Amino acid sequence: MQEILLLHVTGEDRPGLTASLSGILAQHDIQILDLNQTVIHRTLLLGMLVRISRSVESTNVLKDLLFTAHHEGLRLRMTPVEDAEYDAWVGREGKPRYILTLLARELHARHVQAVSSLIAEQGLNIDIITRLSGRPPRNDDGKPRRACVEFSVRGKPKNESDLRAAIMAITQQHPVDIAWQHDDVYRRMRRLVAFDMDSTLIQAEVIDELAREAGVYEQVSAVTEEAMRGELDFRTSLSRRVALLEGLSDSVMQRVADRLRLTEGAERLISTLKSFGYKTAIISGGFAYFGRYLQQKLGIDHVCTNDLEVVGGKLTGKVKGEIVDAERKAQLLKEIAAKENISLRQTIAVGDGANDLPMLAVAGLGIAFHAKPVVAQSARHKISTLGLDGILYLVGVRDRDVLASVAEG
Repeated sequence: MQEILLLHVTGEDRPGLTASLSGILAQHDIQILDLNQTVIHRTLLLGMLVRISRSVESTNVLKDLLFTAHHEGLRLRMTPVEDAEYDAWVGREGKPRYILTLLARELHARHVQAVSSLIAEQGLNIDIITRLSGRPPRNDDGKPRRACVEFSVRGKPKNESDLRAAIMAITQQHPVDIAWQHDDVYRRMRRLVAFDMDSTLIQAEVIDELAREAGVYEQVSAVTEEAMRGELDFRTSLSRRVALLEGLSDSVMQRVADRLRLTEGAERLISTLKSFGYKTAIISGGFAYFGRYLQQKLGIDHVCTNDLEVVGGKLTGKVKGEIVDAERKAQLLKEIAAKENISLRQTIAVGDGANDLPMLAVAGLGIAFHAKPVVAQSARHKISTLGLDGILYLVGVRDRDVLASVAEG
């Protein structure tokens, strides 16, 4: 009869170990049914599921494997797999798969415990855990920290609504973000990323900065906050705020642009996306002058914003053309995707305010970034602990992939 064995190998890693063990199997013409290997701090963890046919003397195979493992300083454990157990393993093929991404400044055991307990409570199995972030330095180097691990999960949740509520609870109890995504082909093939501008791509609300120049900051800021909390219709709020800027010289716009600060991780994210062939867009209720400024600075492909009317070098207090509000943002994302021949399911949208919610909803991956509470609760995904480059982890990009793209560039 054929025999199926699970080989479990551990020991100090060095080149050639897998070749030695697989070489023994090759000599006996053994079929490998499954294979997984990882190395953690020079420690090898290797698993192989093999089938030994009835024409092969299994005793000789096992003797040769044990001898080779001992010679290489490895520990080898062999476990027979019953037919029913193997058939059940094959039967799990095709079951739903998900990716849970855990992001934080620092990764602690309590974070992993909370996430893994939730997965178990939902009756799911963790197949693989992968570290996406780089190795943390032994001593604090003063740079912003990033920590991310990705859980590959198999099975169907008992209750996905309860699961998402539990994820929200964990992120409220711990300084972490958690993304829960279907592990499908679209997750690995995003092609377009669209950003809100104010308080997302940059660390400011531009209209507030213009209001400072005009001496009407308090009035404008109060209306801005109402709009971002979803308490005021965007068109109304925009008209009220822009009207307060009437008479302001357009020469101040360059001065405002010069003092704008990019959000943490913005340059790293966009340069990485460009190196991987992504298209990028700014879709914002902010203003065209500043959108074009960022387009030139960062190499953004598309910019869709509102345009302040200027007559005789002065702002008139009006907006030219169609206002880019919440619904228009969602429509513009669809139009850009169609123009680039990209499926909506391959798009990512990032924003922080209530007027971003429709755009986040239609995107394949909508991310509330350091968002107001009403937005964070409504969006399916959020990042509150890291910079914008944390988005790379949600599409499976490792820090070492970024380093490699920079080296090649």
